[in-house]
Parts: sequence; C-alpha cells; structure tokens
Amino acid sequence: MENMNLYYDDEGDFLEMSVGNTSNCFFDNLGDGIFKIVDKQTGETKGIAIHNFRSQTKTEEVNLKLPFSFKFE
Repeated sequence: MENMNLYYDDEGDFLEMSVGNTSNCFFDNLGDGIFKIVDKQTGETKGIAIHNFRSQTKTEEVNLKLPFSFKFE
C-alpha cells in the first residue's frame, strides 16, 4: 500500500492529498479551484488539490478516520 501525502498551506488556503510519487504528474483542472492529480504515463489519478479549501468547505476543522483512502472514477 502506498503512503498518503497530505499538504496544507494555511496562508494560501491550498490542500493537496495524494498517494505515492507525484513527480511525474500533471494537474487536471476540474473547475472551481479543484484539480485532479494525474500520472502522465499511466493516466492514473494520484490525488486531488483544492484552492480556497476553507472557504469552499466552510469549516474550521477537518477530521479523517485513518486509514483513509479515496478513489476517482
């Protein structure tokens, strides 16, 4: 099982969640500041990035039960 990577930039209000190595990926703009992180070679979705995360979710705290996984179709 690959490790999940979580990154949040409080000043920029940017959240990124990904699985495995994303060095060979690109961001696919889904609109409204939401991006899918896609592997260039395999086309596999490796994660998601959200600009203006707090304003879009209207929450002060995010709670995730671990282990946490996500799947895109």
